[in-house]
Amino acid sequence: MQNDLTLRVTRKGASPRDERLTTAHWWVKLLRRPELGALSGTVLVLVFFAVVAGSSGLFSPPGIVNFLEVSAELGILASAVALLMIAGEFDLSVGSMIGFAGVVIGMLVSEAGWPIPLAVLAAFVVAIFVGWANGWLVIKTKLPSFIVTLASMFILRGLTLALTRLVTNRTQIPYITNDHENDFIVQLFSGHLGNGIFVWLAQHGYMAQRSDGAPFVDGIPVAILWWLGLAAVATWILVRTRFGNWIFASGGDANAARNVGVPVARVKISLFIMTAVVATVFACVQVFSTGSADTLRGTQKEFEAIIAAVIGGNLLSGGYGSAVGAVFGALIFGMVEIGIFYTGVDTDWFKVFLGVMVLLAVLFNDFIRRRATEARK
Repeated sequence: MQNDLTLRVTRKGASPRDERLTTAHWWVKLLRRPELGALSGTVLVLVFFAVVAGSSGLFSPPGIVNFLEVSAELGILASAVALLMIAGEFDLSVGSMIGFAGVVIGMLVSEAGWPIPLAVLAAFVVAIFVGWANGWLVIKTKLPSFIVTLASMFILRGLTLALTRLVTNRTQIPYITNDHENDFIVQLFSGHLGNGIFVWLAQHGYMAQRSDGAPFVDGIPVAILWWLGLAAVATWILVRTRFGNWIFASGGDANAARNVGVPVARVKISLFIMTAVVATVFACVQVFSTGSADTLRGTQKEFEAIIAAVIGGNLLSGGYGSAVGAVFGALIFGMVEIGIFYTGVDTDWFKVFLGVMVLLAVLFNDFIRRRATEARK
């Protein structure tokens, strides 16, 4: 009888015209995607540079690899930062973590004589501790993560500079990869894939060659693969796992999430650890690509990663966003940073141009988001 009553109530409350049961049009679903604005912004930036710098070589194989590599380094950070922002938190220490992790690797290899794999492992252990400490302090003190990680940013940057000068009497640590260029760990973070394909393309006239016959593009930088791989993992976590649901719930309403059993503290601490670990991946890419560590590495990268995530449709208030959007946000940033040099504009105007392009992309993204909100009504 209860089932019959439920059936009658359901039938009485639902009509063929009930909006909750109406299948949304495909374009309405598309407008609801947080990354749509970033995708549209990417197209806008592509069209702009195609018009003003299309014949300058920006979209030649070397030009494409250049802006993809810049995008990749930022995108590595943005993937983790996006997840943390969706959970309603910020990590302003990731830039300083890049410099600190690089110096840890450099000093252990150059000064202590550690093998590269062990030094890299130590850097990741340090990163896990730093991320855990940031998350634990945010949860236990209930201070805004902006304040806690701002303090961490200064502490890590100060330690990086003070320890490097104390041990090496310099602010840079050179020659880290000397005689180790072909080691697996070095190649894992700084190598190129597909060199044979690019050589074949150059030999058959499909790609420009240097005077020695080598192609202008040695291969696909490993950083790009790290970027795409981390973005894929972050996207899988968000859309395919219970942990992803917990991330959205923690950022949407932490108290309500706790009331239904979501381990908000564990989620947020895990994400702080993730951002610190990803910053160390970035540090490894830089250290093994250049063969050196520098105390100034990673400066302002925390803000660039947040900008990329915001361009990608992630709300500053949390509870909404995607890792795919952060991919497009990083791509926009990389295209603008490299594209300015191909336009022939005086590089003194670089920051102005970059700021205008980022602002336009964010405004366009906001326009798309408002259209998506209207489409839900």
